[in-house]
Amino acid sequence: MFGIYLKRELGRRKKAALVIALGLALGIALVITVNSVSAGMTQAQDKVLQSLYGLGTDMTVTKARTAPTGNSSGGPRFEFDASADDDDDAEQSSDRVMTQGGQALKAALVTQVAGQKGVAAAVGALTLNVTKVDGSFTQGKAQSSTGGSGNGGQGGPGGGNGGGSTAAPQVQGGGASFDVNSYSVAGVDVTDQDLGPLAGSKITSGVTFTSAQTNAKVAVVSKAYAKENAYKVGSTLTISGTTYKVIGIATPDSSDSTTDVYLPLKQAQTLGDAADQVTTIYVKAADSQQIDTVKAAIQKNISGTTVTTSADLAETVSGSLSTASNLATSVGKWLSIAVLVAAFLVAALLTSSAVSRRVREFGTLKALGWPSRRVTRQVVGESMVNGLLGGALGIGLGLAAAYTVTAISPKLTAELGGTGGGGGMGGPGGGPGRQSASNTMEIALSAPVSLTTIALAVGLAVAGGLIAGAMGGWRASRMRPADALRSVS
Repeated sequence: MFGIYLKRELGRRKKAALVIALGLALGIALVITVNSVSAGMTQAQDKVLQSLYGLGTDMTVTKARTAPTGNSSGGPRFEFDASADDDDDAEQSSDRVMTQGGQALKAALVTQVAGQKGVAAAVGALTLNVTKVDGSFTQGKAQSSTGGSGNGGQGGPGGGNGGGSTAAPQVQGGGASFDVNSYSVAGVDVTDQDLGPLAGSKITSGVTFTSAQTNAKVAVVSKAYAKENAYKVGSTLTISGTTYKVIGIATPDSSDSTTDVYLPLKQAQTLGDAADQVTTIYVKAADSQQIDTVKAAIQKNISGTTVTTSADLAETVSGSLSTASNLATSVGKWLSIAVLVAAFLVAALLTSSAVSRRVREFGTLKALGWPSRRVTRQVVGESMVNGLLGGALGIGLGLAAAYTVTAISPKLTAELGGTGGGGGMGGPGGGPGRQSASNTMEIALSAPVSLTTIALAVGLAVAGGLIAGAMGGWRASRMRPADALRSVS
């Protein structure tokens, strides 16, 4: 009897049922859209942080910043011997290799960090800035100086790079024409590559380092840098007079590479005149829920260091990604709540109004012996069907909206600022590559819909039906058989 009566009444009131269902559907669709876009924002931010940190890294340890002393000019200087004849150009080249930000830690600290409670693994890396000058000089002695902005402060994972800008050449007694190019080098602990500079990249051509190549003259270059300089597996590159053979091309998992050249750690230390030193220690916590505790332990037990977690970096991400994320989590959340409350209220009012128009019907049923609870059950059943119909429509609309966002894939920018340690941030290995120079990443937004979101939508549909049914059932339970007689004209 319940099912037959339910089907007949819903069939008679298709328009009213559809209005109630559509009201709930719009609220539920908005909730799905906001949740899926927020999930996409989170994924986008994770990509940004992964490109900075490298796969599996929970925090990095770098040297604490100290105020500069003295009257140092701060920039690398290049000396050239332009002793050629006046009629002939003197082609010369010079490399200047500097450790990232001039800040380095003793390599022995890697073992000390690894021994802290809660640390699962720790790996050291050394990041270098290489400034290469190729010049043509006609006469005299030429000298150039790159500005201090070529090296940024340290404070993110492995420190940062101010952008590699250069000052005008200083030339005495003759003309000069030269090019200045900067690129980044990361020294990798080849015995443990699960953390550190190469952890966020895949070798797509050639091979990676072997554990036996701790001091071998071999190199892995990023895909972007290889394309820019026409490097391939088997090519050679020369840094400060040392020739390295390219054995592999690395492609980052999530974004453009922030490090151009990867070398075995000992080779990088030799190039940078930084024996037994590292600029970054990558740390993986044994329990991801205890990251703050591990950070506090390292800061307490190892002085003179700055510990940066992914949460610290997340606070420095700005740009359209941050703006959109804030809108989705604040404005979007409250808008969803407001629309849902309005949808539930409208559904309850429409259901109550529909019950009021059925005075004769319910009064007659009670006169025939229907108890109030049976009438209430009938009204709640009708409302539940309307709620589930609204939930189905809402899920469909929400999925369509999420698919549209993913298909369009709007571009968002993430600007990476400095942390409390100061300075800009590098990428995996603290590399100061192209990304560090611009401090901006571009991320394509997607809107993934999880099963949890679908379950939430179903729950909201049921809740909407119950609220509307409760209102309508309460109104119906208050009717008396005499009401049916008074409704007869």
